[in-house]
Amino acid sequence: MTARPIRESLQEYARGLAGGLLFSLPLLYTMEMWWAGHNAPPERLLVIIALTFVLLLGYNHFAGLREESDLASDVFESIEEMGLGLLLALLMLAVLGQLTADASVGEVVGKVVMEGMTAAIGLSVGTEQLGDITQPERLRRMGREGEIVLAGLGAVLVAANVAPTEEVLMIAVETSPWALIGLAALSVAMAWLLLHYSEFKGAGRVARTRLTGFALGGAIVTYAVALAMAAALLWADGRFDGAGWVAGVRQVVVLGFPAVLGAAAARLLLGAGLDEGEDE
Repeated sequence: MTARPIRESLQEYARGLAGGLLFSLPLLYTMEMWWAGHNAPPERLLVIIALTFVLLLGYNHFAGLREESDLASDVFESIEEMGLGLLLALLMLAVLGQLTADASVGEVVGKVVMEGMTAAIGLSVGTEQLGDITQPERLRRMGREGEIVLAGLGAVLVAANVAPTEEVLMIAVETSPWALIGLAALSVAMAWLLLHYSEFKGAGRVARTRLTGFALGGAIVTYAVALAMAAALLWADGRFDGAGWVAGVRQVVVLGFPAVLGAAAARLLLGAGLDEGEDE
């Protein structure tokens, strides 16, 4: 792992902090997210940190800034991004008046961790996507595991802004079973349209690097990843606490729609990055 010039490091930090703010700002202003952090038990916070680390590690390995990647540098980048995400959350929550002098240590830690992990993911993506740096060779070497990690990261970035809201539970409870089935079908259809039928940049490339041997299968896998991320977000926000499995499944389907849009968009970024590499 080679040392970087100070100016390059500062520019990377600036891009990352900007990306972290862009993706996490809605959550920093969301009251339900503050409550989730306040009420989260320590073991849940530890699992959230671990899951975030795994996502960041996968992203830095498959689509990081550097053309050459090794485990040590990927781990270092992931820890660095988590630290910056926590610092960003701490500063923003303090400015917004959510870390008062009479707040308990548990409340402060819960809020900062809940907000900071999402900020870390936004920071990781922002560091690369807001810069003028691509590593098409690493993207070309990305296999199915890399595409799944990228889809999961995109699902979290989009769905995290919706998961803590009361509207998810309200829609899940009030919507009929047939409407939920229709929403699930629409989610798969949207993934297919975005990845294989749209004219978005990178769509053609994604169609040639599918997760499965046929287009609809790739859309279904993308939706499955989105559902898994939706379930993880709802669990992290305490939405399954005291709810039966039926209500839990309903919430996952409702949140799966924004999650699959994020997952498909992330896979489009893969195709766009490869196209840019060919244009150079």
